[in-house]
Amino acid sequence: QQTATCRECSRTISPEDTIVFGDGLLGHLDCRRPRVLSAEERTLLFIYCRDHQVAECVRCTRRFPLREVASLDSFGIRTYGCGWCHTDLTDSIREHLYGCAMLPIAIRRIAQAAREAARSLVKQSHQLHDAADVAVREAQATLHALRNAMRQSPLKRRE
Repeated sequence: QQTATCRECSRTISPEDTIVFGDGLLGHLDCRRPRVLSAEERTLLFIYCRDHQVAECVRCTRRFPLREVASLDSFGIRTYGCGWCHTDLTDSIREHLYGCAMLPIAIRRIAQAAREAARSLVKQSHQLHDAADVAVREAQATLHALRNAMRQSPLKRRE
């Protein structure tokens, strides 16, 4: 099964990846880290979650506030890792964000709807790509049949 690919890195786009879109094309927000937190997610975390624990490391079972897991790597890219075992905590932070009781209900619902809309866009892109692939194969088969029929048909000259 073929899937949608990022216009920048040519890797498959997963429904869980953080995407950007424009000119009818999808892409990763950060090709090096396809599931990175979006600017909106980072803003919500800073506004509503900076004073409580936002991540739990499944490897070492520690819980962390945002200030203890957010850092910049050598390329200036924001990362979210466990300070003890260096496990990536992005998924744990995102899970916290979309269920955090500190976010006003209206904001949480809109944030969840935006995340779901992005997932849906990726899934629909995959479906459209698959449908287009089927249509191309059908057109190729029909064209092949036409060419075969033309080869087998006796030539008639116009007089």
